[in-house]
Amino acid sequence: MKIAVLGTGGGARAHIAKLAELGHDVHVGTRDPQATLARTEPDMMGSPPFKDFLAQHPGVELHTFGDAAAASDGLVINGIDGHNAVAALSAIADRLAGKTLIDYAVPFVYRHEPEHPWPTPWGIMPKLEPVDTDSLGEQIQRALPRTKVVKSFVTQEQTTVVNPKAVGNGDHTMFVAGEDADAKQRATDLLKAYGWTDVLDLGPLVCARGMEMYAHMHSAIGFGLGHEFGGHFGIKVVR
Repeated sequence: MKIAVLGTGGGARAHIAKLAELGHDVHVGTRDPQATLARTEPDMMGSPPFKDFLAQHPGVELHTFGDAAAASDGLVINGIDGHNAVAALSAIADRLAGKTLIDYAVPFVYRHEPEHPWPTPWGIMPKLEPVDTDSLGEQIQRALPRTKVVKSFVTQEQTTVVNPKAVGNGDHTMFVAGEDADAKQRATDLLKAYGWTDVLDLGPLVCARGMEMYAHMHSAIGFGLGHEFGGHFGIKVVR
């Protein structure tokens, strides 16, 4: 299957590597492929230059966002940072028409000055925008009315999403939400291919609000477990 992954950060790389391992034809999207390949320094999260990663994964192709989306045969994973996702995806709306877009972006706003800051081991906790009465997933769906948007993956580190058995032998829960049943099934099928056995359909895309707001709880649990960034742990919905 031809699958597009939009983004080149650590989360996107986890999906790229796993999809290639599963035998898929992976097309990676970035804003400017030449600029991406020219970088020689780690990114803001410490990931090595993407050209080094690409050299370790022969067969993976790097394109612009639009060309990567066009190359997919129906499934696209959005790993574009939340602050820029709506604008970047809106610019390639025609290339995404009719396709399933799995969005795991968190709408974090960094370098803000809150009245009551939450200090963390790496700086002030970013704020969520939108929050409460809207979500990034819903904003993307409104911007892309011809695309079937599914919110998922967002309640875990992406390295755990692609390898759930790394935690509790995989006995934890992943969530999906969206307006299209077939699109949610495609996302669920991919999660099962990754190794998930407990996938809970939360219902309509409005539930993306809860998933995105959970990002702060995920961080809090990670700090409680002694992790500076997130960490490998799972959430199990017991029912």
